[in-house]
Amino acid sequence: MAPHGLRLLILALLAAAFAGLFLDSAAAQNCGCSSDLCCSRWGYCGTGSDYCGTGCQEGPCEAPPPTNAVVVSDIVTEAFFNGIIGKAAADCAGKSFYSRSAFLQALGSYPRFGTVGTEDDSKREIAAFFAHVTHETGSFCYIEEINGPSKDYCDENNTQYPCVPGKGYYGRGPIQLSWNFNYGPAGESIGFDGLGSPETVAEDPLVAFKTALWFWMNNVHSRIVSGEGFGATIRAINGALECDGGNPATVTARVEYYTDYCNQLGVAPGDNLRC
Repeated sequence: MAPHGLRLLILALLAAAFAGLFLDSAAAQNCGCSSDLCCSRWGYCGTGSDYCGTGCQEGPCEAPPPTNAVVVSDIVTEAFFNGIIGKAAADCAGKSFYSRSAFLQALGSYPRFGTVGTEDDSKREIAAFFAHVTHETGSFCYIEEINGPSKDYCDENNTQYPCVPGKGYYGRGPIQLSWNFNYGPAGESIGFDGLGSPETVAEDPLVAFKTALWFWMNNVHSRIVSGEGFGATIRAINGALECDGGNPATVTARVEYYTDYCNQLGVAPGDNLRC
């Protein structure tokens, strides 16, 4: 993982995944909600955007905004992608693992990525995604978190996605997927054994990009397309340790990547760049 990788991201994810979930003490995991309540992506009953917005499974779910006519492959050109991976050293493991073709193939499972709002909105989302990927992987150098196997990413309190003995849920892939409560649902959604074979993310570049897009679409996409600004995407990914003065240097690094990519794509970065 890049120096601050996804081992940090889950603290922010915990806020998104758990804080809102316990607002309704009567809610039961895996839903079975009454007809006036939404079943959230996390399997809880409630109302409001946390339940009825992104990932809503059933009930009076909010209709997603319409897509536009942007073709992401026209924006993420060979030159753009190679401009990122070209900065990785020749001996980097990711140099022969990540590819534009794998990204575009994975994108087929996430057609709303980069296609919501105006063309400028799409460009900003693409710039934001690749800014975080660049930071997390060191310009596509790392497939796995540095010293990942030595770190404990098992949340034993999560009984829905229990850890498998002997398996490590440290950061892997473009956004360094971490923790059992991410590997489990990511695997269910994508179609691999996230809990039993988390190493698949570091072995299959298509799966790797799908995990990054899965996490993005479930946790970050709505923040950038709603106009909250790039700073909101940092908070969604690594806010607990970087935002509010936690690590201003890494926030600056992410912002610099983002503004660089916005410049390359010919779009203004917008407001609220920091968190």
